[in-house]
Order: sequence, then structure tokens, then C-alpha cells
Amino acid sequence: MTPLEKFLNPLPLPYDFQEWKKLSYKERAKKVCQTWAVQGYGSPLSVAIFYLIKIVFYVLMFFWFCSFSNDLGGISEFYLWWTNPEALGKFIFWTVLIEVFGLGGASGPLTGRYAPIIGGITYFLRPKTIKIPCFTKIPLIKNDSRNWLDITLYLALLVSLIRVCIAPSIEPNIVLPVIGLLIICGILDRTIYLAARADIYLPMAICFMFPLETGHGLKIIWFGIWFWAAFSKLTPNFTYAVSVMLSNSILFTPSIFDNFKKSLFKSYPEDLRPSRKASYMAHLGTIIEFVMPILLLVFIGNSEMTFYALIALTLFHFFIFANFPMGVPLEWNVIMVFGAWMLFYGNLEFNPMEITSPILIVILLISLFVLPLLGNLFPKYISFLLSMRYYAGTWAYSVWLFKGDSKDVLENKIPKTSKDVLVQMGKLYENDFAEGIVSMILGFRLMHLPGRLLNQLIPKAIDNVADYRWIDGEMLAGEVVGWNFGDGHLHHEVLLNSIQKRCNYDSGQLRVIMVESPQFHTQNMEYRIYDAKDGLLEKGIGNTKKLKDQQPWENSNYLSDLIV
Repeated sequence: MTPLEKFLNPLPLPYDFQEWKKLSYKERAKKVCQTWAVQGYGSPLSVAIFYLIKIVFYVLMFFWFCSFSNDLGGISEFYLWWTNPEALGKFIFWTVLIEVFGLGGASGPLTGRYAPIIGGITYFLRPKTIKIPCFTKIPLIKNDSRNWLDITLYLALLVSLIRVCIAPSIEPNIVLPVIGLLIICGILDRTIYLAARADIYLPMAICFMFPLETGHGLKIIWFGIWFWAAFSKLTPNFTYAVSVMLSNSILFTPSIFDNFKKSLFKSYPEDLRPSRKASYMAHLGTIIEFVMPILLLVFIGNSEMTFYALIALTLFHFFIFANFPMGVPLEWNVIMVFGAWMLFYGNLEFNPMEITSPILIVILLISLFVLPLLGNLFPKYISFLLSMRYYAGTWAYSVWLFKGDSKDVLENKIPKTSKDVLVQMGKLYENDFAEGIVSMILGFRLMHLPGRLLNQLIPKAIDNVADYRWIDGEMLAGEVVGWNFGDGHLHHEVLLNSIQKRCNYDSGQLRVIMVESPQFHTQNMEYRIYDAKDGLLEKGIGNTKKLKDQQPWENSNYLSDLIV
């Protein structure tokens, strides 16, 4: 492979793809998992450069929007105005704009987008694309097909966000339309709500409705994000997520860091359970994310302690950023670091205990306590984003199994901007190479602890894996609804019903396995197996604790005692 090919092309598979396709499911799974352990998705350096250019654009646009403000200034005067809450406000509303536009976290090759590189606006402005209504049984708002009302409201949301970004000052009267439109758009299509990352940016926006308490409110939101993200990692799943992330890291290139990546597992290549090193790294990250924010709150007003705690958190976020995790939440890491320094170091006087508005207190309690707590205890009912379980390895997921060429029916029946991911990649690579790259998604799923339940569910769903095409629900959601960021609820029953209504699959043509996030306190996770036409075939309960000693390609068959 020439230097140019190494720069542009993903790493080739260490085995023949056509021979791999002839193997049994277990043998296929073993090969992709062993490959993932040392080279991950195999993304080339050009992918990292694409995302870095996007981040440079993101930061420069932030400075440009700040230049419209009366109280802020240009880049050369940054040191004079970076502590002004309005600067963070501009960053927040610009981040919502870029996310809901589709150029934020869920964009580019690491989310299965090659041509085009975004979903978002290309779907949200297109009539008859599929949407995921929040309430599927209430007349007028249960419609799953995008109409001109949806498009108009989405456009209004974009306009209202641009208005805040270029405003001379952020006042409640220009923030209120953003809040109202986010909520209305979310009721009509929760894809838009989640794409805007309203789980965190909506309560932030609400803080600007209370000018005297904005800084106090934002400070407790920053703390809440760190706290619940750390809390959700207090399960066996996170160690697996860390080893998967580092295996896939563009920073740790396989040619140089082979031994390091292998050391993340107990005995590569036959034992791919996380090693003590992976466990220590996971625990260290959790400790930093837990302890440092607590120190920031306990030592409010202490500039020295605040400084050192922020250094630790900055390094923590930089480490995540540098690894380009799947979903690529790079903008989120950038704004978290800027907001942390601005709120905790630049404004030592901000104190959440000084919030007095009953409305703001209730909203913050719901956003930062009620929803995360319920989401960890009852994840079936609340998005992992609202639960603030961002990278704990506990996402709900699904696998869609299309028999033969039945996926072509979807291509012909459903309006969408993105073609099948193999069609997109076919414009860049040869067919076998493209299919080989996509097959690595199976490795990504199985290497996470909850994904190992699939080894027991696949035989329940279909007779012969060779007769079916495996598509991860994340890839399908990105293709059909225009956004995917790890929220399995976007590609569960509601999406299946919408697709079946349009495609009318016969029995056996499409089977879907849906697995919920494990409950924090029990580690139980509900699964359901559907046939697109015949409906629910089976449901039951799995448990991640029972999977800890299982290799990612093995079937321990313990479910016989747990089926309900």
C-alpha cells in the first residue's frame, strides 16, 4: 500500500473477505473481534484530519458570532472577554445550531456517512422522510411522515438559533423562541430534539431566561453532566467500552501501538476479556470524572484548587477527543472544557446555592436529578442521552437482519438522502473492501459487554446467518431518519412499524433483535425479537454479569433460565 493509500484508505482486513463470508457465525465473529482488538475500524489518518478541520471551523465560527456582541470582541481581545457568560452563551447556541444542522457529532465517516457526510438538514427539510414522533397514539402529532408543518418548524428553529448567534446581546426574548421550538419539534420528531442535544443544551438555554442566575445554573449543569457520566460508569460495562475505544483509536496507530492494544486484553488473541490494565485505565477515568467536579463545587472560590482540578478535567476531555470515539462527540468535549474554565475559574463567584427562582430550580432538578436517576434505573423508558450515560458502554441497540436482497425494497420505498452505506462506500472503494470495512461493525457490537448477548439471540431470530444481511440499527437509523448517535430507541419498534408500513415485508424477510440498556442496579437488559410482518416472536431478559466470562464470539446459553 502506497503512502497516499494509507492516508486515504482504511486498514485492510488481515484475512480474505470472501473466505470469511463462508464461515459460520461464530467463526466470523471471532475473526472480526480479533481484528478489532488491534486495529478497530481501521480508520485512516485522513478521517482524523477531516474532523480536526471541522473543529477548527467550529471554533472560528464561535469567535465570529462573539464579534456581534456588544460586550465581547474579536480573537485578539479574547483574554478580555472570555469570562463573560455571554461568550459561553454564544458557544452553546452555536453548538445547538451545528448539531441540529447535522454537522456536529453525528457526521462524517465515523458515523457511517461518506456521501453525503451529513444527515440532519438534508432529512429535516425533505418532505415524506420518516420521523420518530414522541407520542404514537395521539391524533395530529402521531404522524411518522415529515410534512410542511414539520419543515416550517425546523426552519424556524434554525432561524431562531441564528438570531441568537448574531444578536448584540443574549436576552430572554430571543432565547424563548429557541426553547419553544425545540420542545415542539421534539414532540413531533424526537430525532430533531436529540440531534440538537437538547438533553443538555435545553436546560442551558433555559438558564439564559434568568439573567441574574445564568452563571449559577450553568455551573450546576456542568457538574451534573460530569457526575452522571461518571456514575453510569460504575458498572462492568465501562471497562469493555474503554478497551473497545482504545482499540479503535486513530491516535494509537496499529503499526506502533500493537503491543499496547494487545495488552488491553487478558490474552490476545484467544481471550479478549479486558485486562487489568484496561480496568485500571477505566477506573482512573471514572475517578477523575467523579472527584474533580466534586472538588470544584466544594472549593468554590478557591482559585488554586479550582485550577488544578480543571487541569485534570481538561486532560480527561483531551484524551477522549484525541481518540476520536465512535459518534465523534468532539464539539461536546471542546465546549465542556471552555465552559469549565469560564464558569469555575473565570467566575469563582458563581454559586448554584444562590439560585432562588422556583421555576429554574424545578427545571434543573428534573434535568439533573430525576431524568438521570430514572434513566439509570429504568433505561427502557428514557434515552441514554437524557440519562447522561454518554460513554458507559450501556446503550440500547438493535440488529436488523434482511433476508437475501430484501434490503433493496427499503431502498426503493423510503425517501431518504443517504444511500445504503455500501453504496456510499462503493464510490470510494472496491466492493469487497467496502463490505469488509462494514463487517467490522459486528466486532464493535460484540466487543462491548451487552453486545455479547447477540450470540444467544441470533440463533433464536434466524436459522442461517448466511441467508441474511446484518445491519446494525445505528447504521439503519442514520440512513433512514438522518441521525444516529447511539440512541437505540430511535431504531426500535416505532421505526420498524414505519418501515413495515412502507415496505410490506413478508414473513421471514426482515427480523429485528432489540436489546435495551442494562439497568444500573440489576444489570438486567430486556431483549425482543420481531418479524416485520408477524410481530413479536420472543422477549426475555439477559444480564451483563452472566456475560463477563464469555468471549465475544461464544454462546454460554444461560438464557434458558431467564426467558419471560
